[in-house]
Amino acid sequence: MTDTNPALVIEPLTAESFRSFGDVIEASHDARHFTINEGFAERYHDLAQVDVATGGGRAIVSIFKAKPRTLPMRLLLLERHPLGSQAFVPMSQRAYLVVVAPATPHAATPDVGAMRCFRAEPGQGVNYASGTWHHPLIALDAPSDFLVVDRGGAPGDHNCDEYPLGPRAAWIG
Repeated sequence: MTDTNPALVIEPLTAESFRSFGDVIEASHDARHFTINEGFAERYHDLAQVDVATGGGRAIVSIFKAKPRTLPMRLLLLERHPLGSQAFVPMSQRAYLVVVAPATPHAATPDVGAMRCFRAEPGQGVNYASGTWHHPLIALDAPSDFLVVDRGGAPGDHNCDEYPLGPRAAWIG
């Protein structure tokens, strides 16, 4: 790390701290839930606002296999999806990091000074709101699989903007 580049503090991931970036997906006591299937299951209901319909988009389900990163780590780029949300639900019982910056709907660049880093614990997923800037997956310790629900659209749809951080790169860990 260098003195000229900011170091992000790793914060715990909570619904309240993440609210301006999207939703935390978890079976918490605060979530609306009720018993189903003759009492053999508990449904944690409507945990994220999946937003994919802009321009005729549709929801698609994918699996991302993330390789672990080593900390400290320099953040090289952020990306955003202006036409829909993007949900990551871990399939592995491992912690991972989530780096975000607020959506900037009228600007082509993120507010790098407002970046935040959250530690997602096993059992916590995230749903990035449409336009939220975020770093690609940051798996820790071991390869990790994620179920991803995001927007599939017509061929040629542009739903991913990337912003190289260059000299504005930050560090975590």
